[in-house]
Amino acid sequence: MDRQTLIPAMYEAMLRELGPSGWWPAESPLEVAVGAVLTQNTNWRNVSRAIDNLREAGMLDGAKLMALAPEDLAELIRPAGYYRLKAGRLRNLLAFLDRECQFDFSRLKEQEMEELREGLLSVRGVGPETADSILLYALDMPSFVVDAYTKRILNRHNLVTEDVEYHEMRELFMDILDPDPQVYNEYHALLVRTGHAWCKKRQQQCDSCPLRDFL
Repeated sequence: MDRQTLIPAMYEAMLRELGPSGWWPAESPLEVAVGAVLTQNTNWRNVSRAIDNLREAGMLDGAKLMALAPEDLAELIRPAGYYRLKAGRLRNLLAFLDRECQFDFSRLKEQEMEELREGLLSVRGVGPETADSILLYALDMPSFVVDAYTKRILNRHNLVTEDVEYHEMRELFMDILDPDPQVYNEYHALLVRTGHAWCKKRQQQCDSCPLRDFL
């Protein structure tokens, strides 16, 4: 089976077995953007605790977050780990959002996607995965998100090599799939769910994996 056939077939197999994922769990585009920074190098449980802290403090507002002292912001997001580093990265992103749209995400949607992506990537501490997460999950733009689970699954199905770069994996999906944000959203979520439960770094469980028929 070639790539053109395999990529859509894998999506259908995971969706059929696992059902819809309902991602990204957030109440606003700003919350998605904040979560995209906080989720770097940690799991979602820790991010959720940090976001709950911000919500309980009434701080899930762009202007309020920017007004917070760096040490106060760091303390609120402590559960996400690397909290001082992430506080700085979050403040960098907030400054960008304030400058670009005054936290009105509908204005960002008016921009050309790749141009906006370059803008996000220019923010210190925002890498490709974070930028694409903001574009896809906060702005509903067709920018495919890839991560470590994506790489592991693709490599084990001989679709990419071990030294593949981020942009190559992103382009693989975007060249084959229609530019549909809902499909991109669901596909990424399904890969994460499959990677977490079956395609583990060690002791992978191929026999019961939703992608077992493609090995």
